[in-house]
Amino acid sequence: MENKNYTIKDIARMAGVSAGTVDRVLHNRGDVSVSSREKVQKVLDDIDYHPNMFAIGLAAKKRYHIVCIIPYYIEHDYWHAVAAGIDRAAQELRPFNVEVSYLYYRHADKSSYKEACAVLREENADAVLVAPNFREETIKLTTYLEEADIPYAFIDFNIEQTHALCYIGQDSKTSGYIAAKILMRSYEKGQELVLFLSNQKNNPAEIQMQRRLEGFMQYLSEEHKDLTIHDIVLHKEDTDGNRRILDAFFKEHPQAVLGAVFNSRVYQVASYLHEKGWKLAGLVGYDLLHKNTEFLKTGEVTFLIGQRPGLQGYCGVKTLCNHVVFKRPVTAVKYMPIDILMKENIDFYFEFE
Repeated sequence: MENKNYTIKDIARMAGVSAGTVDRVLHNRGDVSVSSREKVQKVLDDIDYHPNMFAIGLAAKKRYHIVCIIPYYIEHDYWHAVAAGIDRAAQELRPFNVEVSYLYYRHADKSSYKEACAVLREENADAVLVAPNFREETIKLTTYLEEADIPYAFIDFNIEQTHALCYIGQDSKTSGYIAAKILMRSYEKGQELVLFLSNQKNNPAEIQMQRRLEGFMQYLSEEHKDLTIHDIVLHKEDTDGNRRILDAFFKEHPQAVLGAVFNSRVYQVASYLHEKGWKLAGLVGYDLLHKNTEFLKTGEVTFLIGQRPGLQGYCGVKTLCNHVVFKRPVTAVKYMPIDILMKENIDFYFEFE
């Protein structure tokens, strides 16, 4: 249809409804019958209607507040990238009277997570972006948000039993399946596999890691039923203890030349290998932390699975803003690509233009 500026009265006339009905559809306010909504939506689709967002921002008397609940971070780690994406979205949305703030918690620390959730109740939030950690505590949080009619979205991990407006992140189980598939391409008969697990592997906060492992093991059960698999549990902070564990393991299992890590700390294994002057036939891990990518370039890590944390943060805030401020429809699930990085392509990888 011819491109022009349509008024609410124009749209109402074309749809055969009142101007008030069009206004309620556009701003998602009040009750509108299904038939009237469909008539208005058909006209909007036909004319490729897009509201003037800048005009909406200038005209809005209300200021909007989006609260983001994410783990504490340090420079160059995974959550630092998430926050960078959130900050980018916040900067873009500032002209539309949108304020974005943070509540932080310590990852895998239930009391810290509960405290952040409790503080949120004191915030004047119009929407909430959550990086969920503990299932039970998250369900308590989302129950409160639903009762208060505050929309929320998840990033990084999805808890399906809730009524989140949107989930933005990877399909964790599928990423684990793919990790196994690419790692096992280099498998030769007689080789053994070692899974480098975290001492937090059974923590209720580590649901994503558990789902990655589930997908990984599904592929192995389908394609490599007779493969010898070992588990090693490494500790986040105990470098010396990890070194002793790895020394003993590799001395006893020289055929264990394929490895997988299901969290962001593949650098722990890669650093050990680098010190020894060793390289496994294949080692796969997650996330483009600076330490991980350095070992990818030097060859101790064979593959990294990237999940675009910055884009998750950016899309999470923009999605909530589209719903709350601009009254746009949003998609319930926005899966991030499962990016496979190796030393040959890591220098060409970026999240944003």
